[in-house]
This record gives sequence, C-alpha cells and structure tokens, in this order.
Amino acid sequence: MSCILIRNADVFAPEHIGINDIFVVNGKIVALGRDLVINVPRLEVFDAKGKTVMPGLIDQHIHVTGGGGEGGPVTRCPELKFSDLVRAGTTSVVGVCGTDTETRSIANLLAKVRALSAEGVSAWMWTSNYAMPPSTVTGSVRRDLLAIPECIGVKIALGDHRSSFPTEQEVMHLLSDIRVGGMISGKTGFLHIHLGDMGNVAYDILDGCVNRGMPIKHIRPTHCQRHAETWARSVAFAKRGGVIDLTCKMGIHGDAAHAVADALDAGVAPGNITVSTDGYGSMPRFDEKGEMVGLTVCPVTAIWDEFKTLVPLCGMERAISFVSTNLARNLALPGKGVIAEGADADLLVLDGALEKTEVMARGRFLMRAGEVVVKGTFED
Repeated sequence: MSCILIRNADVFAPEHIGINDIFVVNGKIVALGRDLVINVPRLEVFDAKGKTVMPGLIDQHIHVTGGGGEGGPVTRCPELKFSDLVRAGTTSVVGVCGTDTETRSIANLLAKVRALSAEGVSAWMWTSNYAMPPSTVTGSVRRDLLAIPECIGVKIALGDHRSSFPTEQEVMHLLSDIRVGGMISGKTGFLHIHLGDMGNVAYDILDGCVNRGMPIKHIRPTHCQRHAETWARSVAFAKRGGVIDLTCKMGIHGDAAHAVADALDAGVAPGNITVSTDGYGSMPRFDEKGEMVGLTVCPVTAIWDEFKTLVPLCGMERAISFVSTNLARNLALPGKGVIAEGADADLLVLDGALEKTEVMARGRFLMRAGEVVVKGTFED
C-alpha cells in the first residue's frame, strides 16, 4: 500500500481553500484538512510549506502517436515522449489522430493510450481522424464507444481543405451514432471537431445540427481561434451553451490565454472554455495554391506557458479551470480536475514563481525538486 502525506500545502482545489494537508492512499485523496493526524506504516511525508498545490493539467488534444505527414513520410511527427507530459504538468490526456488516415491507425492510437496509462498518467482517446466515414477499431462508432473503455468520442475535421467535406445530414447521422453509443456504453459521447479556416462552412453544419434538435453537449469544436471568422462563430456557439476549445500558441490573438480573455469579455460563460495544445501535431503552413511551405511541431509544454499567462489575466482559480477543472467536468472524467476527498491524486506543487517543483499523477511522484524522475519505457 502506498501512503503519502503532503503537509502544509496552500491548496487551490481549484477554489482557494488555504493551508491544508493532503493524505494520499493508493493513488486517491482519502483525507484533506488541517493538521491531519496519520499513523500508518511506511508513511511518506512531503512538506509543501511555502508552496502551492493545484490539480494536474488535462490536455484533450494530443497527437500521442505523432501527427503531420502533409509533406510526405519525412514530415511525420514523432510519437509523444512521456517525460514531456511530466515537464508540462499534464497528468491526463486524450489522444487524437489527424490528417494521415493511412499510416496512423486508430488501433495504434489505442495502443499508445494504453501505454501512457501503464507508464503513469490517465489516458483516453478520440476514435477516427479527419475522415468521413469515420475510421474506427471495431468497424463502428457505437461499438468503439461500447467496447473500448478509453474511447470517449469521435474526431472529424470541418471547414478544412484536408477534411472529407461531409454534409450536414452526414454529421447529424454521426452525432446520432455518438449519442446512442454513449447511451448504451454509459458515456456522454462527444464529437470532437478540428476546425479549419473556413469557419462558416463548419458552423453552418454544427449550428444546423443543434437547430434540428441535437443536444449541444455532444459537439466539441477545437482550434476555435485560428481565424477571425471561425472565432466569431465559436463565440456565438459558446454563448448558446456550447463548449469551445482553444489551442495554445495559435490564432488571431497570438495565444490561447488572450483568446480566453476575449471570450470572457464577449460574455461567454467561464465553464464553457477549455485549452489544449495540439501537442506533437504538425503546424503546416500553406501558400495560396494550397502547397505546404513549412512545418513545425506543437509542444505539449505550451499549456504551462498559457496557464502562467492566464493567472494575471483572470486569477489563479479561473486559470486552473481552463486547463484542468473545466475539462474534467465537460468530458465527464471522474475524479479529475479537483483536489477533494475521493478524487485522484493528480497534483502539481508550485513555488512562489509558479514553477513546478513536483508533479504527482495517480498518487505517484513523476517529478521531484524540478527533475523528472519517471520517464517513458524507452527513454534514457
């Protein structure tokens, strides 16, 4: 049995609850309070006096098997390294596939998600990629949701020149499969949509599906601030009750943090905004003829930079919600995004400069004193 007592932590849970002790047993928080008296064998005590403890980050859009490929085989991005998640403070991920529907299989995505879980974080996946009909493991969206515990929904692309350009009726049919698949599997079921530059094309379809009666809770667009037109429609979508996801270091605001501030100023409810990285995906640049002229890889560590920018913009509690708590609630991930009795012990310990000194996932320290102490299976 693993027992860890974190003493004297200034806790943001995400609400600020002040100085508390946190008692962790076998990966769960079993007690939270002041001056806890714990008497168990082999208890590890960590003194967090003078430090802040917050929930671990949740990233719902990481190309864990690598994205890219738009410029041929040499431009296929590498797979995610476990230690990069630790450095980012990311303790929960949702893996995703992208443009390459041929060499990046969904079965491979599932295997990588399970490997990350075995290595020490919590991991889920979006089945499919940019394609319609969807690419799945079992041959059916409903069966993927039912048979694969890690599958929480389906990904497609809309309003992008690399998408399959499905019609509104086809998207409505897919949403119906997701909704029913969620019902029979005990999940919510989500459609995670990569938004391209053609925002009106995407939102004409998505708004049309909602207008026809599809519950808006199933529709989850991402890359929402990449283009002015896309952003305007995304803000309107969020104001009617939808959840929008903003991508780090992308778009018309220059970053996700200032897009969050813009959305709040426009009247979007704070709980309807999340941030993700597009980590290990490619960031291709195309010329006016549609030819790729450049390529970079999105870092998973960008989410921490966005968080530190968010803190002075909207305060610590709200900043945590956009990168952790909102994601757990909006994706129905039990025990995540909060520090509370019964929750998973996914914790970040910060110094006075908001730098991570310790990272804990599922009750296990992955970083100690600023150094990564748990790496991936094939990392040195």
